[in-house]
Amino acid sequence: MLLTFRDCELDSHLFILRCGGVVRPIEPLVFNLLAYLAQHRDRIVTRQELLDTLWAGKVVSESTLSSCIKAARHAVGDSGEAQNCIATIRQRGYRFVAAVHERDHTPAPADTALLVASTNSDLIEAINDAPRRASIAVMPFADLSPVAEVRGGTASALAYDVISRLAQLRSLFVIAQGSMFALNEKNIGAQEAGHLLKVDYVVSGSVRHHGTHLTVTTILAEARTGRVVWTEVFNNPWDDTFLLLDDIGSKIVATVASEVEKSECNRAILRPPNSLDAWQAHHRGLWHMYRFNKDDNAQAQHFFELAVRLDPTFARAYAGLSFTHFQNAFQGWAARETAIDRSFETASQSLLADERNPASHWAMGRALWLRGQHAQSVFELEQAIDLSPSFALGHYTLAFVHSQAGDPHAAIAASDHSRLLSPFDPLLFGMLGARAIALVRLGQFDEAATWAVKAAARPNAHLHILGLAAFSLALSGSMVEARTHADALHRLRPKYNISDFLEAFRLDPQGAACFRQGAQQLGMA
Repeated sequence: MLLTFRDCELDSHLFILRCGGVVRPIEPLVFNLLAYLAQHRDRIVTRQELLDTLWAGKVVSESTLSSCIKAARHAVGDSGEAQNCIATIRQRGYRFVAAVHERDHTPAPADTALLVASTNSDLIEAINDAPRRASIAVMPFADLSPVAEVRGGTASALAYDVISRLAQLRSLFVIAQGSMFALNEKNIGAQEAGHLLKVDYVVSGSVRHHGTHLTVTTILAEARTGRVVWTEVFNNPWDDTFLLLDDIGSKIVATVASEVEKSECNRAILRPPNSLDAWQAHHRGLWHMYRFNKDDNAQAQHFFELAVRLDPTFARAYAGLSFTHFQNAFQGWAARETAIDRSFETASQSLLADERNPASHWAMGRALWLRGQHAQSVFELEQAIDLSPSFALGHYTLAFVHSQAGDPHAAIAASDHSRLLSPFDPLLFGMLGARAIALVRLGQFDEAATWAVKAAARPNAHLHILGLAAFSLALSGSMVEARTHADALHRLRPKYNISDFLEAFRLDPQGAACFRQGAQQLGMA
């Protein structure tokens, strides 16, 4: 169906918004909001109805809906002041007030080539007009079950879910689901679709329901070369359909995002620094940031600053910049108070650039933790997860904050979930370390030492993780191994002691007392 209003057109067949004849990049959730309000324009739609319909029972905050309304208005050239399309009816809800005309959209078979060419042209134009981001297309999954389901079954649902979740991350230009399903109906395969759309990456896969199991195969490939970047087979018992698809979809999205980021970082590091655009500078910054040493952190800061100069709207580059200031404060690489202020300021700039980007709330959550604002930090991190449940760093940082002064059981659960989403994450040492700190606070010293040693074994683990391993091992009575880790720590920083550790972390009194006891046994108190 085509819904036209003012100079805009909502195409529910291709999931495309055109304004003034030009395709506007739009997230699936924002598209669905516009379409729902336009289709129910004869009445007021309550906020609760929108929450129930668009988020399908998921618990989200009122501010999330408000942000979605704001984004929908912006997409069609409306605003909260003008309210020419979406009017706010105080204390009741919203109503679509622009005049709407509907017509069916059923192209004849002879129009197939024209449809594909038109879709291709519109989407390429949208990609070219948008700020540079890696672009990705997700093909509908093939149903290889002995008895294939009807259209709209498990295979389609999983593809829809992956597209929506990737869009929620806001780090990639994601081709809308309608376009991908329209191309699939013309028997256009993944490689050909990638070439037609001129995207950087293509996700494809298959679903097979056999007996009591569901097998999902997923492939991420470079569109231009066909090189397989990542592939995995998920084989799970078929019990609760929705929970299983949610779990598999989350893993696919988190891994795809991580693998794309890794690939883009490797590309950026090979380019001459003076040839980088904002996207490439951002990924060059990530490459240095994840090495967790003072010199690389300074290089990361330089490239993030270049990225935001080239694109002042780049929320994730501001978030990366905030993280480098966080590291300066946390690691003692710069004047602590100044670094804390800069971390907060750049996190604020990230939120101003895009308040619906989970990385913006993640950066603010870390900055608020540095300021000692525990409750506000948790709120921002929960916002990041609400916006994108597949955002592994949001779950990890929630574990990090809770492990020190919040709920240690919640910290363990968040740590486990972050590792489930991103088992090879550059911050894996932190995920393991957060679990160890929570276990120390629970008095489970043997188990804490096991996880701390795993954290310290990661190649990019920093000094405080080595300290965590040494103190946890001492608490568990493993003094020989504890001294080995302490010696490794002192080779890197000869005068490191418990004061350095406690200054970095914000432990509650009970946790601080435990770690101080471990340090005393090592003569590092």
